[in-house]
Amino acid sequence: MAEHPEGIVLTTVDSIFNSLRRNVAAPVMGAKPVRGIVNWGRKSALWPMTFGLACCAIEMIAAGSSRFDIDRFGAGVFRPSPRQSDLIIVAGTVTLKMGPVVRRVFDQMPEPKWAIAMGACASTGGPFDSYSTMQGVDRVIPVDVYIPGCPPRPEALLYGLMCLQEIIMRESPAAYIFESDGSVHRRRQLPGDDEAETLAEVAPLDAEAAEVVAEVKG
Repeated sequence: MAEHPEGIVLTTVDSIFNSLRRNVAAPVMGAKPVRGIVNWGRKSALWPMTFGLACCAIEMIAAGSSRFDIDRFGAGVFRPSPRQSDLIIVAGTVTLKMGPVVRRVFDQMPEPKWAIAMGACASTGGPFDSYSTMQGVDRVIPVDVYIPGCPPRPEALLYGLMCLQEIIMRESPAAYIFESDGSVHRRRQLPGDDEAETLAEVAPLDAEAAEVVAEVKG
């Protein structure tokens, strides 16, 4: 028996199941035919949170109307509970007081889950460069798609949703490894990321880029 840092006791059976998930289930789900089917099911049945913070929420509501019909993407089932949602659309201005609430809601969503920052305020703080406004919701949660605009039209949200579907289709279903103690190790690396890193290391850098890289590494 082993003890998790948070005090959860893991039995031998838990360790066996964790090993099976990593060494058996993950490779099977990562196979190309299985991956395509699972990702197709995930991208076609996104359940967003009923979560609007400011004026961008009006555009999000309009996207769910009959004129724009977000349900054609399988994303029209807005849920009132984060435990029933796998997509959070942060539509509106995020204040510093609201940041921990957004994080709490995101943590309550089951994996796999995704996030869309809708509008300039959610993406970068918008015109509110003030003491009370968070300069981008990506300071508290990981964002998958950014939608510019103030506010963006419903068509922009539909395009952002299509971009998220493309990201989901490129992911591996085994990118989310669940342990028996409830912890989740999110490996959101997409195919081709290793090649991009290798090319970035091999490609010559100009003087300005070299200074930035040295500053980051140093």
